[in-house]
Amino acid sequence: MSHSSSENFPDLLPIGAAARASGVKVPTIRFYEEIGLMPALPRTEGNRRLYSATHLQRLAFIRHARELGFDIEAIRTLLTLQDRPEQSCAAADEIASARLIEVRSRIAALRALEAELQRMVDGCAHGHVAQCRVIETLSDHGQCQFHNGHRENLENS
Repeated sequence: MSHSSSENFPDLLPIGAAARASGVKVPTIRFYEEIGLMPALPRTEGNRRLYSATHLQRLAFIRHARELGFDIEAIRTLLTLQDRPEQSCAAADEIASARLIEVRSRIAALRALEAELQRMVDGCAHGHVAQCRVIETLSDHGQCQFHNGHRENLENS
């Protein structure tokens, strides 16, 4: 990625303005710089980093990828691919496909969780706690269908 001088980019922004423009918080921008997702920018004489439109686009890309649940290493790979547009997109497809599998697994786990909670609520007769299906199920994991296979999918997502 090339860095332009202020003559070519009159709209260079300090980090606070870049954060507002990109929707990425200042500490997060600094974190992305520390881990190499964002380039280390030279500082001005006033010790400020200035961000160009290209940097803002990169921040938006990272923010969007994070919103979609991609982990840092996947984003690093996707950014590398973006920086080399002549490459095959097979690696990007593979990363997105893996994320889709994770999302589908999490949805299945959430549906199982929903069904278990519904079963608990439906089984409650609104009587006394001694006969409360909610309390009974929470007290005995053996009665909880959710714990028999789907919990791990939520914990690992």
